[in-house]
Amino acid sequence: MAESHGDAKGATAHTEAEGGHKAPFPPFEKDTFASQLVSLAIAFVALYLIVSRVALPRVGGVLDARQKAVESDLAAAQKLREETDAALKAYEGELAAARARAQAIGAETREKLNAASDAERKTLEERLTHKLVEAEKTIAATREAAMSNVRNIAAEAAAAIVQRLTGIVPDGKSVEGAVDASLKG
Repeated sequence: MAESHGDAKGATAHTEAEGGHKAPFPPFEKDTFASQLVSLAIAFVALYLIVSRVALPRVGGVLDARQKAVESDLAAAQKLREETDAALKAYEGELAAARARAQAIGAETREKLNAASDAERKTLEERLTHKLVEAEKTIAATREAAMSNVRNIAAEAAAAIVQRLTGIVPDGKSVEGAVDASLKG
């Protein structure tokens, strides 16, 4: 049997050396074509069964789990967004209320300060009016005192002038009468 196998090799080598044809590619040999189609069909069915029963359910399970995770994440994100919107609305409401309170406090403070300022101004005006009345009384008293002194000074000056001009000391009553007449007129 070894010889026949050796002869086959020798025959193939002999034909190649003489320029003969090579042996055809095994899948294209007409003798084995039918058995190759059957083997291919069996391999295809086996592969189809493995993929459809094992691989596809696992991939489908992974895809379902992923889809559920995505939907869960989207639902959680929507819930968080709604909570954020509610918190933002509450914050804006509180901010508006705080602004209103701040404006009310500012207005109240302004009114209190204006009232205090008006009261202080009125008190100051009353004190200044009182001081003005006192100052006018003092000025009137000073004027009265000055006028009485002016009368005495004028009487003495008139007496001194008459004495110097005439050499005679005038009578005090006549000098005072002349000064009074001069001051009134």
